Amino acid sequence: MGAWGNACSPPSPPSACSSPGPRSPTTPESTAGPSRKASTNWSRSGSPRAPRPGSPTAGPASPRSGTAERNDPRPVPLNGRFRAGSITKSFTSTTVLHLAGEGRISLDAPVDRYLPGLVDRRITVRHLLQMTGGLYNYTDALAFDPQGFEEIRYRQWQPRELVEISTSRPLDFEPGTKWNYSNTNYVVLGLLIEQVTRRPYERVVEQRILKPLRLNDTTFPGGDTEIRGPHAHSYGIVNGRTIDTTRWNPSVFWAAGDVITTTRDLDTFYTALLTGKLLEPAQQSELTKTTAVSTDYGLGVFVEKAPCGTTIIGHPGGVPGFSTYAYSTPDLQRRVELSLSAGVGTGDPASAYGKLINEIFC
Repeated sequence: MGAWGNACSPPSPPSACSSPGPRSPTTPESTAGPSRKASTNWSRSGSPRAPRPGSPTAGPASPRSGTAERNDPRPVPLNGRFRAGSITKSFTSTTVLHLAGEGRISLDAPVDRYLPGLVDRRITVRHLLQMTGGLYNYTDALAFDPQGFEEIRYRQWQPRELVEISTSRPLDFEPGTKWNYSNTNYVVLGLLIEQVTRRPYERVVEQRILKPLRLNDTTFPGGDTEIRGPHAHSYGIVNGRTIDTTRWNPSVFWAAGDVITTTRDLDTFYTALLTGKLLEPAQQSELTKTTAVSTDYGLGVFVEKAPCGTTIIGHPGGVPGFSTYAYSTPDLQRRVELSLSAGVGTGDPASAYGKLINEIFC
């Protein structure tokens, strides 16, 4: 029931377990009860600029709103931890591009070269990174509303089990011909990372990104149901009763959406990523490259327009109980990281998202 942030979010709010359209990056695996309490923590960074009347103060800021728990007056903790959902994809793609820079992965090689028999032989690594491979989105087959999610809330999933949900169905389209947001792509990329490095996905990301950037408040929890450290709680309605939905097993998302982090760490990560501190120049140029098929999605980041036309780069994220945004202008002069946890009985803050984006980027 709280919120955090570092200023920069996408133009539209997350919708429950939906796949975001390229110009409307609603989060791919998000859930909320019938209404949400804007328990928010957000921070805004960038160069000072003259604020418009009634607008937030320009320059770096870390505001918060709401309470950490229901029926408890304690405010949302500053720089609290939260589940950041599909923002995980930017970490996964960065790791794959890092390995590509070392010559250990070829972006245009078929995935079958590294993981024989796992997916259609025509699907390349680039197809996975850019969401153009046609793999069915396995999360569309699972229930993520508070009522339905209770049945699988604490289940431990294996990555190949998640992939099999997808590959048991036909491709959505011929590889490379269309764009469709599918979490399956990034679970396969997690398996690719493990296959190439012979190490657990979590350890590889830690070694290549978390430790060098000193992202000490960011974790990839595997099957751990807890959020370790200060955090706001989330809530939903199950069988007509309000329940705490903060704890659940994130293995259902794994390399597509299990990261726990803070707005400060996200600001550090995306600043390093977008300024070329994590990738070689060749891979850096691939990161934000869009195509006629994938017009607003590069390799693990959205490249799109705010309502006023300003280009913004980043990723939204949504998982049961939490919605997160991390976006920046290409020059990093304006950027935001924002997290909200779900509550009940206080209305839907959807209309506020567009206004916030306009305030920050327009």
